[in-house]
Formats: sequence, structure tokens, C-alpha cells
Amino acid sequence: MKKTITTEEAKKKTLKPEWMPGGSRRQELLNKAVEYLKAPIMETQAARHHFCLNNLMMTETEYLEALNQATDGGVVKAALWN
Repeated sequence: MKKTITTEEAKKKTLKPEWMPGGSRRQELLNKAVEYLKAPIMETQAARHHFCLNNLMMTETEYLEALNQATDGGVVKAALWN
């Protein structure tokens, strides 16, 4: 079984080319980001946003799509009400 690393451990690492935008495993990273955003961890949403953009090299659009999936469409629903 593969060990899951903590956010702090991940911050100390750099992304391999296959995980970067345009890389062969990018979609897998984006799918894992959805699970990360769903996880009941003790981080603020701002900290998760910062991690996704700065450590996972996600674009704002990729982040918002992952957040929308993690909230079962809550981001889009909230935008429609405003």
C-alpha cells in the first residue's frame, strides 16, 4: 500500500514533469486534488488554495473545477445565486 504524504511533506518536494501542466499524469493529479479538497483536514480553504496553485502548479481554472467537483457543484450553485 502506498503511503500518503502530508501537505507539509509535499511542500518540500517538486513536481516531476509528468505531473506538470501538459504532463502524461496531469489528469491523475487533478483527480487527486479533488480528493484533497474533500478531505476533512485542519487547513483553511485559503491554505488549500495556496497549496494547489503554488505546489501542484494548478491554474485558477483547474482549482475552481476541482473545488466544484469536491463540493458536488456547490461552487457553480453559489455563483448562480449571486
